[in-house]
Amino acid sequence: MPLPVQQPWFGVVLECEDASALAHFYQRLLGWELFTDTEGWATLAPSRAAGYNLAFQRDEHFVRPTWPGEPGRQQMQMHLDVQVDDLDAGVAYARECGAEVAAYQPQETVRVLLDPAGHPFCLYLDEDDDGD
Repeated sequence: MPLPVQQPWFGVVLECEDASALAHFYQRLLGWELFTDTEGWATLAPSRAAGYNLAFQRDEHFVRPTWPGEPGRQQMQMHLDVQVDDLDAGVAYARECGAEVAAYQPQETVRVLLDPAGHPFCLYLDEDDDGD
């Protein structure tokens, strides 16, 4: 049985040093609307009615994650996947927004990038997309 809620809503929160700065990066990258914008907490979503958002929370003890993981170093806790139609164009645009291409790239149809706070995120081509 799912959680008892009348209107489903989902959010993902990334910890960082400056919530506003990271939110502005993802706003440029995704083209979403910024709803809350402070150094300590920021949120953005495609629209108010989307039912989901991406939020950013300041953590004064934030430690930049390591990608790929290394023993004894801060590990990535999660990553975001973003589908693109053109991998090279997507990477170029993400770099213009402030992303860094990770040195380690495990797949041909995926590019791992790092946001300004060091969180890995992936741009990928959907190989199973038949155009429907």
